[in-house]
Amino acid sequence: ANEEIGADATDIFNYLTGYSNQNEFRKLIVAPVNLREKMLAMIAREAEHARNKRPAHIIAKMNSLTDVETVHALYEAARAGVSIDLIVRGVCVLRPEVAGLSENIRVISVVGRFLEHSRVFCFANGGNEETYIGSADLMQRNLDRRVEVLVPILDADLRNHLKNEILAAYLRDTTHARRLQSNGNYQKITAKNDEKSFNAQSFFIGKSI
Repeated sequence: ANEEIGADATDIFNYLTGYSNQNEFRKLIVAPVNLREKMLAMIAREAEHARNKRPAHIIAKMNSLTDVETVHALYEAARAGVSIDLIVRGVCVLRPEVAGLSENIRVISVVGRFLEHSRVFCFANGGNEETYIGSADLMQRNLDRRVEVLVPILDADLRNHLKNEILAAYLRDTTHARRLQSNGNYQKITAKNDEKSFNAQSFFIGKSI
């Protein structure tokens, strides 16, 4: 176990019980303390990498995306050249694929057999990838009015698994996935004529048995 993450977990429980007023954590990112600030900083960092021709890519999976400040930060990153893939099961107020605003942003929703609640955030970070899992949707209530936690994935193999197997499977789905259009409508994603349909959740079931 990582000692710094363990110490942060202890601090969070003390924070919840009122024994401490924590303002900073070692490894964890915690709302309402610093999650909004850190998320905006990581998005802005990707934009800076893109401007300097370094690897810049954001892949994020969540239930809902409604926080206006975060949406504007994603727009700014997209305008800077960051490729952004968002897997948002429910409400999404961001408008993807709008000329001059969000051409580099793709939003898909996958609603299948299982009602999922996983949140994953991957940042290319100029080639020094960072990945987080946690409880927070990008909503004002989650960022400002609830205690939420993002945990960094420090192991490179696990980061690769999350990005290139789990998130990649959702982005490949041609059974339950729908792509958000610039006008706010969703269009079902289907397999091309010469391709077999792919079901991300069935793929995961197969992996587990």
